[in-house]
Amino acid sequence: MFDYLVVGGGSAGCVLAGRLSEDPETRVGLLEAGPHDRSVLIHCPAGLAVMAQTGTANWAFETVPQAGLGGRRGYQPRGKVLGGSSSINAMIYLRGQREDYDGWAAAGNPGWAWDDVLPYFKRAEHNERGADEWHGAGGPLNVMDLRSPNRFAALFVEAARQAGHPLNPDFNGPRQDGVGAYQVTHRDGERFSAAKAYLAPHRGRPNLEVMTDARATRIVLEGRRAVGVEVQQGGERRTLRARREVIVCAGALQSPQLLMLSGIGPGEHLRAQGLGVVHDLPGVGRHLHDHPDVVLVVDAPRLTELFGVSPAGLWNVLKGIREWRAQRSGMLTTNFAEAGGFLRSRPDEPTPDLQLHFVVGKLVDHGRKVVLGHGYSCHVCVLRPRSRGRVALASADPLAAPLVDPAFFAERDDLDRLMAGVRLTREILRQPALAALGGRETKTSADAQDDPGIEAFVRARADTIYHPVGTCRMGPGPLDVVDAQLRVHGIDALRVVDASIMPAIVSGNTNAPVIMIAEKASDMIRAAARAA
Repeated sequence: MFDYLVVGGGSAGCVLAGRLSEDPETRVGLLEAGPHDRSVLIHCPAGLAVMAQTGTANWAFETVPQAGLGGRRGYQPRGKVLGGSSSINAMIYLRGQREDYDGWAAAGNPGWAWDDVLPYFKRAEHNERGADEWHGAGGPLNVMDLRSPNRFAALFVEAARQAGHPLNPDFNGPRQDGVGAYQVTHRDGERFSAAKAYLAPHRGRPNLEVMTDARATRIVLEGRRAVGVEVQQGGERRTLRARREVIVCAGALQSPQLLMLSGIGPGEHLRAQGLGVVHDLPGVGRHLHDHPDVVLVVDAPRLTELFGVSPAGLWNVLKGIREWRAQRSGMLTTNFAEAGGFLRSRPDEPTPDLQLHFVVGKLVDHGRKVVLGHGYSCHVCVLRPRSRGRVALASADPLAAPLVDPAFFAERDDLDRLMAGVRLTREILRQPALAALGGRETKTSADAQDDPGIEAFVRARADTIYHPVGTCRMGPGPLDVVDAQLRVHGIDALRVVDASIMPAIVSGNTNAPVIMIAEKASDMIRAAARAA
C-alpha cells in the first residue's frame, strides 16, 4: 500500500517521486516498465548515437501509415528506462515562448500562464551560468554549456549570422529569436537525466520504492475512484494499492493507452476493442500533435573532425573514448545537436515558428542508418503545427503497442511552413563560413530546388523530432481530459502529469516543460493532501 502510485519513471515520474517523497510520512511507489539507467551509453552523452542504432532503452514505436508522408510509417522513439526519454534524448534545455503558456491559460487553464510557470522552471534548474531574472541556481536539474563544443557548431552560428539572423546567447532568456549554441542537461561531462536529478540523490529514502521492469496494465477503479494499479513484473501480475492518488506519467503515447485499457476514454472505441466503459471520456487519445521535421545533409569527406564512418573517424572516436573515460571531456561529451536557432517562416510572424538543430555528423533516418564518410546536417521543424491526430488502441492486449497517428501535414499550412524552413536553412548552409569548407548538399535534397521538388523532398523525408503532446489535453471543454489541477475529468484520485496534458505544443524541445509541469503538479498534489 502506497499513498501515491506514480506510473512511468520518465521525466515527470522522476520529478514527482522525488518531490512527493520529501515528506517522510508519505509513501511513494514509482513504476517503470524499463530497466535501471546503468548503461554507459546513457551516461556518456555521445552514446545516444549508439542507442539510436541499437534501439537500447527505447519503445521504438511506429506510426500508422501517414498520408502526408506518402504512406510511410514514421518513427516514434520513447524512453523505456529509468529517466524515460530524458535518458535517451539530445539533452537540449529549452522552455518555449512566453506566448505558449499564456495561450494555455487563455484556453481555460488558470495558473498556467508564463508568469505562473516561470518560478517552477527556475525551481527545477541549476544553471551553471548562475541565477538571474530568467534562470535558477540550486535546483535539482543541472544545465550547462557544452564542455567540449565542436568547432563546426560555431561555424554554423557564424553562417547564420552571415545570412542575417541575430545572435542569441540564451534561448531561454528575454527573447527566443536568433541563432546560437544550445545549453544542455549535463553535469561534469555526463548526461544529467531526470533520474539523476530527482531520483539518484534520494534512492535511500525508506518511503520511496522504485520498481523497474514493472509494466502497468490497468488502473484499478472502485466505481469512479482510482485505488491502485495492476502491474506485470517478472512474469507475474499483481495489484498495488494507492491510498491517496494514482498519477499517470506514461507519456503522450502511453498515458492515453493506459486510461483506455482501464475503461476511461471514447466509449465507442473501447467497446469495439471488447473493453468495458467505466467513463466515456471522448478526448482521451485525441489532439495528438508533434513538431514535423526534415533534415538537410551535407557531405564533407575531408572534414574528419566531424563524426563519421572512416578510418580517421574511428581513430578520433577511440581517442575520444580514452579522454572521456579519463577526464569526462572531449568529443564524446557532444549532444550532436550542439547549435541551432529560431526563425520566422514569414516576415509577419509575431514570434519564431521554425527551429533549427545543427548536427555535427550526417544524420539519416534518425541516426539508425550507417552512412559512410563525414559531413554535417541541419534539422528544421515547425514549432506550432496545426495538424491533429490521435492515439488509439490496437487491441485490448495491454502489452500491444498503441496505434499512433500524428496526421502529419493534414493541414497544408504545416507543409508550407516547413518548405519555407528548408529554403531558409539552405540559405544558411550556403554562407561563406560553411561553404568555404567545401561540403556538398547530398543529392536527396539538393535536387529539390523548386516548390514541387521541395514538397516532394519534405513528404519523402520528414518525420518527428520526438515531441508528441496533447493526448490527455488540459482544459474545461468536452474533449479535454484533465482540469487545470491535472485531475482526470469524472474520475476521483487520478491525475495525468506529462506532455500529454499540453493544450498546445510549446515552441521548442519538450523535456524542460515536462519537468516544469511535474514540479507544479507536485505542489498541487501536496496542497490537495493538506486540504483533505
